Amino acid sequence: MKILVVEDEHTLCDDIAEDLELERYTVERCYDGLEAWEKLLVESYDLAILDLNLPGMDGLDLLRHVRREKHELRILILSARSALEDKVAGLDLGADDYLTKPFALEELEARVRSLLRREYSPRNPTVTVGALVLDGQKREIRANGAPLTLTYKEFGILEYLMLHPEKPVSQEELLEHIWETDSNSFSHSVRMHISSLRKKLRAVLGYDPITTRIGHGYCLEVTP
Repeated sequence: MKILVVEDEHTLCDDIAEDLELERYTVERCYDGLEAWEKLLVESYDLAILDLNLPGMDGLDLLRHVRREKHELRILILSARSALEDKVAGLDLGADDYLTKPFALEELEARVRSLLRREYSPRNPTVTVGALVLDGQKREIRANGAPLTLTYKEFGILEYLMLHPEKPVSQEELLEHIWETDSNSFSHSVRMHISSLRKKLRAVLGYDPITTRIGHGYCLEVTP
């Protein structure tokens, strides 16, 4: 497994890289956001460990760029920003996990093992549920033939619901598969994104295909 560590504190970056190398990962290190972006464009990695406060290119901007080009790259954010809104912002932009500084290297190792154990299943080329059509390769969803403009998390939620039509999906399941966490800290974010997604679907379809089954979760109905 190949990991890129992007951290502008040289000592910390080197410590992380050396620790992961002892765990038998192939590790490259980078101290600059722009340099990291150039590396990510031309090389293949299984995981990027990303600080947010970076010279050259801010960590959140780097995350946005990466997610447009590298949908299956696992990303772990390291940050001294511990506020819930900062964690939500990073995860909503497409990070798979968020670790607050200071942290123990043993915890980082555990997070890395967890992320690298998760296999990304190949996306079906096309999935159709009622008036919704998902193109997994292009990461596009159309409703009644019109493209839906969705955030990264909204897309992930709708994609997951489309892959499990007529099946109730719990908030915990969405946290595990879309947010890559089981923390209740982000439950408000799930509800917020579901609400926004429903409004967008209603605007295009004329109805809301997502129903709430109390005690069970959210369900995508095939027919209105």
